[in-house]
Amino acid sequence: EKNREVAIETVKLTQDQLDQAKGFFDAGVKSKYDVTSAEVNLSNARLAQIRAENSIQIARVTLKNAMGSPDQSDFSIVDTLAFQKNPVTFEDAIQRAYTNRPDLQSTLARKEASKEAVSLARSGHYPTLTGNASISRIDSDYPPEKSGWSAGLTLNFPLFSGFLTNYQVKEAKENLNVQNANEETLRQSILLDVQQAYLNLRALEDGVVVAELTVRQAQENYEIVNGRYNAGVGSPLDVTNALVVLSNAKTNHIAALANYKIAEAALLKAMGE
Repeated sequence: EKNREVAIETVKLTQDQLDQAKGFFDAGVKSKYDVTSAEVNLSNARLAQIRAENSIQIARVTLKNAMGSPDQSDFSIVDTLAFQKNPVTFEDAIQRAYTNRPDLQSTLARKEASKEAVSLARSGHYPTLTGNASISRIDSDYPPEKSGWSAGLTLNFPLFSGFLTNYQVKEAKENLNVQNANEETLRQSILLDVQQAYLNLRALEDGVVVAELTVRQAQENYEIVNGRYNAGVGSPLDVTNALVVLSNAKTNHIAALANYKIAEAALLKAMGE
């Protein structure tokens, strides 16, 4: 939609150039070449506007499909491309990722389960104490009623189980080692994800600033060149080139803003948010 706005503005500016060229030609100040050149530029600008309109339709269809609502009616898009520097620091991003990433939390839970498995396996070396109790009662039509109860404790000492307990402890320890290794590997992967996303965000942040400056410079250059042409001392080619530069600068600025928003989303995803 932002690109369409640029295309519409370009069509308007190109139409103004054509009107000026026709005025000069009718007054005998400029040649027919200026008019023809402006007409070609206007046709190209209108073609670019048509392409921009088509891109919007494709983007809407793609968005509806991504939302799982291909038959949804048309909707308006809230403009969120306004640039605002993200204040998050790299250290904060890393800590938030370690706290929020569900894959890391799942690994930590498996690690705790492996620790408990080691303790459980070691308990096979210890004696076990079990208890039991029961009560019985017999009702009869004639007294006396009969009842009784019993209770007991059993203490079992493990003597020899073919080293089964030893192997179970070793197995549990190795499983714990695996979970420790998985945790470290995942932490390194998370660190890399966050670092890449953070550096990309900061690079694109600088790109937005440069793109904004380029738009201002291109706008100023176009106004100067167009003013010279309106005064009858410039050439239509200079105006065309300045307009192309301005249009490209605005389009690049829009792309820089969009890429920055995408980079912000990528960083949030890397942080598990």
